[in-house]
Amino acid sequence: MSSIDEIRDARIKKLELLRSKGVNPYPAESKREISLKEAVEDFDNLEKSKEIKWISGRIMSIRGQGAIVFITLNDGTATFQGLLKKDVLGDEKLDFFSAVSDIGDFVEIQGSFFTTKRGEKTLEAKDWRMLSKSLRPLPEKWHGLVDVEERFRKRYLDILMNPEIKDTLQKKTKFWDTTRNFMKDRGFLEVETPTLEVTTGGAEATPFKTYNEDFKLPLYLRISVGELWQKRLMAAGFAKTFEIGRAYRNEGSDANHLQEFTNMEFYWAYANYKDGMKLVEELYRKIAEDVFGTLKFETRGHKFDLGKKWEQISYRDTVKKETGIDVLNTTYEEVKNKLDKLKVTYDGDTMERLVDTLWKYCRKSISGPVFLTGHPKLVSPLSKGMGDNDELTERFQIIIAGSEVGNGYSELNDPINQAERFEAQQKLIEKGDKEAMMPDTEFVEMLEYGMPPTCGFGFGEMLFAFLADKPIRETQMFPLMRPKHLE
Repeated sequence: MSSIDEIRDARIKKLELLRSKGVNPYPAESKREISLKEAVEDFDNLEKSKEIKWISGRIMSIRGQGAIVFITLNDGTATFQGLLKKDVLGDEKLDFFSAVSDIGDFVEIQGSFFTTKRGEKTLEAKDWRMLSKSLRPLPEKWHGLVDVEERFRKRYLDILMNPEIKDTLQKKTKFWDTTRNFMKDRGFLEVETPTLEVTTGGAEATPFKTYNEDFKLPLYLRISVGELWQKRLMAAGFAKTFEIGRAYRNEGSDANHLQEFTNMEFYWAYANYKDGMKLVEELYRKIAEDVFGTLKFETRGHKFDLGKKWEQISYRDTVKKETGIDVLNTTYEEVKNKLDKLKVTYDGDTMERLVDTLWKYCRKSISGPVFLTGHPKLVSPLSKGMGDNDELTERFQIIIAGSEVGNGYSELNDPINQAERFEAQQKLIEKGDKEAMMPDTEFVEMLEYGMPPTCGFGFGEMLFAFLADKPIRETQMFPLMRPKHLE
């Protein structure tokens, strides 16, 4: 078997042969008249009319030699077979094709359509052109790119050779299209908010830091999709807004986490968390039906049915049932000792982080779909307190397959209370909590001008990964990779 370098050297010689014959191996224009998908769909008419057409694509296979050569083309819309025969194409053109062409090249062929004796839709070529000469061989269909890191690093080849990956990525686009259309159909205005922030808000995570040379100002990449900005829009008089955009979190990668990802957040004036739960349940069912064609799923060892009644479970009651800890009547030492006894690792040493870790331990056995409600104020710095118990908040999370795949609130609009919550978060920062929320005095100032009762909600790519039953990294077109020269 030839090495990559030997194959590349041989292909460069073919490149030089093309140029020596006055052929540009990388022309800017193509004569293509129809896509391969159009050729497949309109084949009967094309065959009957005997029309001469140009089609183009990447050569995925070459079969035969001498007087007859079959090729398979792929242009990203479909695959189609081409036939090059000496008695139709001519000796010179066929010999030149055989001398300079390889699997992986982009070519175009002109000819008429017919059906072979085996029933295969085919174009019989009367002419051909090189569109882009490839210098490296494509991986073998069954044996190439088996290393996961190599697959992600050469994602373009991974997608090209694996139709399942391409199908997943196309479904992901439909996932966001369905979400966008659902929100717009219900009167929500799509907005764009800053991705560079002076203080990060709307979530608890470690941000990426950057710097603005013009303002001489340290900045952060946002960790939420404009939560504090969209709330400003509620104060500005907008009734319903949403944004689908990128967020960034400087944390580790695993099956459920990325450093860069897409989220959707909406804000709905004069609505509360109960209104949000009704809308979100409808949205998730719409996504499941339109994108996956089912409401029943199996993923991460869990089975769940989005079509069944979504129950509500209590944060406090669930943690107490699973661990014996009452999150409203406990101590730092008690929670820490329980986590140590359960052999649960935790990052951060504040009460907020420990309680949150304890809950994450409890959620693993919940298949869902359920709404988790009644979160302690400690872990919900932007949520309105419950009327009957101000230590709990009007917050809901959607639990599916042991994980949180959606988070909503009756948003806190009391400026005094919000300032107090931010002060508590600042103390956590001072104690070393990297994920505590940064105080935003200008946001508090906005609340002092007045913001209506509002429901806010957000979810991200993890929902798609769960419904597709894929690790979230597999659902990315180009996941972040360490450059090969740094390994």
